[in-house]
Amino acid sequence: MLLEAVYHRPKQNWSYAYDSQTIHIRLKTKRDDMDKVQVLSVDKWDFNGTRFITDMVKFASNELFDFWEAAVRPPFKRLAYAFILQSGNLCTYMNERGFTPEMPMTAAGLFEFPYINPVDVFAPPSWVKDAVFYQIFPERFANGNPANDPADVEPWGGKPTRTNFFGGDLQGVIDKLDHLDELGVNAIYFNPVFEATTNHKYDTQDYMKVDPDFGDNETLKLLVQECHKRGIRVLLDAVFNHCGATFGPYLDVKKNGAASRYADWFHVREFPLEVRDGIPTYETFSFEPIMPKLNTEHAEVKAYLLNVARYWIEEIGIDGWRLDVADEVDHAFWRDFRKVVKAANPEAYILGEIWHDSMMWLQGDQFDAVMNYPFTDAVLDFFTREAIDGARFANAIGTILSSYPHQVNEAAFNLLGSHDTPRLLTICGDNKQRLKLATLFLFTFTGTPCIYYGDEIGLNGEMDPDCRKCMEWEESKQDRELFNYYRSIISLRREHEVLRSGGFRFLHAERNDMCLAYERYDDNQHFIIAANASEVTGTLEIVLPQGQWKEVFSGETLAADGDKTSLKLPPLSYLVFKRSLQ
Repeated sequence: MLLEAVYHRPKQNWSYAYDSQTIHIRLKTKRDDMDKVQVLSVDKWDFNGTRFITDMVKFASNELFDFWEAAVRPPFKRLAYAFILQSGNLCTYMNERGFTPEMPMTAAGLFEFPYINPVDVFAPPSWVKDAVFYQIFPERFANGNPANDPADVEPWGGKPTRTNFFGGDLQGVIDKLDHLDELGVNAIYFNPVFEATTNHKYDTQDYMKVDPDFGDNETLKLLVQECHKRGIRVLLDAVFNHCGATFGPYLDVKKNGAASRYADWFHVREFPLEVRDGIPTYETFSFEPIMPKLNTEHAEVKAYLLNVARYWIEEIGIDGWRLDVADEVDHAFWRDFRKVVKAANPEAYILGEIWHDSMMWLQGDQFDAVMNYPFTDAVLDFFTREAIDGARFANAIGTILSSYPHQVNEAAFNLLGSHDTPRLLTICGDNKQRLKLATLFLFTFTGTPCIYYGDEIGLNGEMDPDCRKCMEWEESKQDRELFNYYRSIISLRREHEVLRSGGFRFLHAERNDMCLAYERYDDNQHFIIAANASEVTGTLEIVLPQGQWKEVFSGETLAADGDKTSLKLPPLSYLVFKRSLQ
């Protein structure tokens, strides 16, 4: 036993309340070092009368470690616990004080989860894990009202630049809701819609006003109502880290300097506000002078922005916020933000844009989820770039799953591309089969999948601005076969709860092998998905549990006897087997 590798600490992702009755306990050990791990659980006030032992399950692994988990339901919502570690003939016990060869006989020194207080149970909105999101960049989706076009609007479908406009608006989205219905999505994430000078609208001028190029507040309210009639939720982009250079308070500071009543609304290093040798004299997003950073610790700034957060939920009816540059805003602001948003709508979804480990924002007091870019990188590296083999892919996914509580993983915002990345089809080298493989994993994995507008009909494009092309609405120029593939994958996910909430486990993920197999399972259904991400035919052997299995796309059936089954996979192909247990 390598005891130096064993790790646990109460709370965060290692010991947390999954619901009002259940505590998830996790432990990290050296990979392949332990044969069996158990949790000894007691109520600290009644050690002998409440003692019970629960087997832990190895739910994830990476290159170095195994991650074990057990779900424990303490009889009185209080829990004291220790771990029982077994490797061969060796057995040791681990409590908060360290390792001992003897079974604990009292609660002294045990780890503790003192009490499951309902207010502390982190519960993201229940609808999120059932959602299929569709991201819309409003200026490039559809032009439904030419009367509100910018003065310098260009013909729809032209070459995008960082500064040009094509007239996309909210009425255009209303007009194209049938497309989203047909696709099967039930949630929309909008890039910013508030008044701003750029085509991307991340330089907010007025947080209380829809940009006139997109319509007005009433247009947005109508759009939300039409979406809700169809069962589609609406998420807006909140740019609270910074504003735009035309934001009223910023203009006042630029004019009046330190004498402005808004001087403390911003992080000013030196007056006047100007750019010197390429660096602004005030804090900004990156070094972008038109995006001055707001001082969210300032009472007036906080009150202003929290009112914005409340208004669009209560008055317009949106279902949540995606928070831009969320990791650069102070935690105290986000804690107050959550209180305001959840008071306005307890089921609102709070999604942070963070590209790295986000545990500090995902403890129930700030965000419900973050944009899961580590997932993005792992999926693209395996399915589209062949940069990693099956073993390294499984290790990357194992690291992701072990980094957060299970309810966080269920609500994670999983994406394969966005307005900040090259288009998925372009990353795939315009290889549609690779796109299909990556998308299949996206829709059969834990978390909430999101499609970037146009991916479903074959739009391609390099980094910004090319990834922000106008949506193609002429059906003869759309890839309808690809559209139907997306429809089928979305339908598969929405029809089978096991693909949204069931267990996940790799069955085949080996070194120097681009074939992969994994399963999703619950008490009612069992799926096994196999994929070959290489350009040559592959073969893998997995144990198919006894029963009648059906490949969901071809309809072919396979009778399994519980022994190993050999699956031959042509290049860049996949198989999805389903077995009903009831």
